[in-house]
Amino acid sequence: MNQKIVVANIGMKFGMCHVEGAMSYGAEIAAICDKNEENLRFAGERYNIPEEKRFTDYMDFINDPDINLVTVAIPDQQHVKVSCDFLRAGKNVLCEKPLALTREDLEEMIRVSEESGAKFMVGQICRFTPAFEKAKELIESGIIGELYYVESEYAHDYMKLCDDWRADPKRHGVIGGGCHAVDLLRWLAGDPKEVFAYGTHKLLPMVDYDDATIAIMKFDNGVAGKVFVSTGCKRDYTMRTVIYGTKGTIICDNTSPTMTLFTVDEEGVTKEPQTIEIEVNNHNAAREFEIFAEAILNDTPVAMDAREGAKTVAACLAIVEAATTGKIVKPDYNF
Repeated sequence: MNQKIVVANIGMKFGMCHVEGAMSYGAEIAAICDKNEENLRFAGERYNIPEEKRFTDYMDFINDPDINLVTVAIPDQQHVKVSCDFLRAGKNVLCEKPLALTREDLEEMIRVSEESGAKFMVGQICRFTPAFEKAKELIESGIIGELYYVESEYAHDYMKLCDDWRADPKRHGVIGGGCHAVDLLRWLAGDPKEVFAYGTHKLLPMVDYDDATIAIMKFDNGVAGKVFVSTGCKRDYTMRTVIYGTKGTIICDNTSPTMTLFTVDEEGVTKEPQTIEIEVNNHNAAREFEIFAEAILNDTPVAMDAREGAKTVAACLAIVEAATTGKIVKPDYNF
């Protein structure tokens, strides 16, 4: 290293994984912050962070010259203000997904991140999930041939999780949670050019938006796709994903210790499936932090920058619009 990573972690309900990611990297923890004093105390005691480094107001340390990386893991509605405040203060920021909830806020995040000169990364964690990383590797190796259909799902029961910020109509389930599945397909197959969607609302009485949505997507090169989002489903959390190619198929998810690979013989006949053992790590914050820290230390580009994060939300907004209007929608990626 040619310098040291000194980090401040904002949000101790969802952000403790980022504290762990920073610690695994060997970064110095300069501050942890949460408005909720009990969350702050719990995290401080858990990670042996002294009281003088615990804050309820991030403005108390925003101009600390030693801090060069800030993680933001707070309710989605607050991403814009907090991230932009730190960017304007010259800090490099790793912000949890989704980047923002409205197009206006996406544009603001892009503008401020680019004007600041600091590095910015949006935490689309599926790109660091071992099974999905392996799937990406297999696709790029050519072993399953040319892609023709990809599907993923975000199945997560919010019945006991749905507090006020999750119930906010702006935080539609497709945007707040389903962005995981949408971003994963963007990473594997490219940007969807058209989307069509149906939504239903039978599961979460405390929200006004659809709690189950099925989106059909059209990609370039004759590739079709589907995303299923259910924030009230009665099952274990999963992001089951299936990737179909002309020479094989990959079946995987983020919570299982194995994935399945189908390939063909020389005559194009399907062979016995191969089971691949894989690490289970559905929130690989250590790898995520490492990638961002190395980009800062080596002054290299960040693949998941504000524009990349905005494209994922743009696709999600198009799905919500399609489900609402009953029309095919072309996502607007022009920011």
